Amino acid sequence: MSDARPAPDGRASGRHLVVEADGGSRGNPGPAGYGAVVRDGATDALLAERAGFLGVATNNVAEYSGLVAGLRAVAQIDPGAHVTVRMDSRLVVEQMSGRWQIKHDDMRRLAAEAAAVLPPGNATYEWVPRAQNAAADRLANEAMDTGADIARDHGGPDDAPADDARAGSVHVPLEAAPGAGSSRTETSVTTAVPTAGAAWPSGAAVRFDDLPALTVVLVRHGQTAHTVAGAFSGSSAPGPALTSRGRTQAAQAADLVFRVGRTAWADVPRPTSLVASPLLRAQETAGAVGRRLGLPVTTDPRFAEVDFGAWDGLTAAEIDERWPGLREQWYTTGTVTAPDGESVADVGVRVRGALDDLVRTHLDGAPAAGRTVVVVGHAVQVRATIGASIQAPPAQWSRLRVPTASVSLLRLWADGTSELVAQGVPSDL
Repeated sequence: MSDARPAPDGRASGRHLVVEADGGSRGNPGPAGYGAVVRDGATDALLAERAGFLGVATNNVAEYSGLVAGLRAVAQIDPGAHVTVRMDSRLVVEQMSGRWQIKHDDMRRLAAEAAAVLPPGNATYEWVPRAQNAAADRLANEAMDTGADIARDHGGPDDAPADDARAGSVHVPLEAAPGAGSSRTETSVTTAVPTAGAAWPSGAAVRFDDLPALTVVLVRHGQTAHTVAGAFSGSSAPGPALTSRGRTQAAQAADLVFRVGRTAWADVPRPTSLVASPLLRAQETAGAVGRRLGLPVTTDPRFAEVDFGAWDGLTAAEIDERWPGLREQWYTTGTVTAPDGESVADVGVRVRGALDDLVRTHLDGAPAAGRTVVVVGHAVQVRATIGASIQAPPAQWSRLRVPTASVSLLRLWADGTSELVAQGVPSDL
């Protein structure tokens, strides 16, 4: 961050910062949250993120709350900076610019708070389409999903603009996430690429070439009602949905995935693609991950959970009563199918094909460190993905522990070799 300070008379310091702010209410009034980001106006570097849950409030109150939070973050960075505020709320932009009257008491109070944060004249307001305000919208949704307040400050070595000049860094263009809009028509992720001859961390798989690898981040969905009840939940029905606890777990998993390539597993590239099972619980979890990463969610049915057939929705005790001994065979052999369903090995065949396609797609022209793809799915699917990749027999796959909202990492090379980097890491530690 800059060391610039405001002049003694309160004039602008000369630095230009940009605030993107938004808020939303699920019901208007209803459960509401706000989000704001602060960027360097010259480099577009992300400097700060702020978000919060408001309880029951209106859209307009949430939008004003995002504005106040963004301006207060600016005051912490450089209170003398000139600020351009960009929002997709024409009401807030026009009212803060003095062109429209403010009639609502809560909004008058929040507008006064916003106006008092910085010296007079240091902030100007611009309306932008919703598609250009996705980062703030994502944070507002994250706050509503988790019920939490969020304050993240950036500008360290991993996020500083100077990083872009490192030997071997590349910019990967990303398309905007559907449904959440886009912070601009194109954004970018800086992916750290080791320079030639750089060594991987101690204990990593040993290779004797510089071929790129595809890192696959496997995320299991968060808690559902079936998870709580101990019922089998396969791919024969689109549900169930996440519980409130499951939505919190999804946000926690998203935070852990966000750290991949940064403070967690820093030797691999940061994620640039997000794929999910078509089932509702995986789609909801992937939505939280996508909002955190700023990535769109694509769907691949090959990453769906095993089809439990007639077992779907039943507990282990109920299955054992109706099909004595069959559940044990299903687990211990890996090749026995559930009645009208699939075997563990069947899942391995389809996920192996999906992985091969990801390797072909993402390693074509990849830099030395390769690329990273996030796959959001299910317990048996994650076990099968790991087991098939490390060439373990299907009878062993059920020995892998995969908690809800846990994260596992694989590295895959085009020659068919692989490395299991991490398995079943809880995201709520």
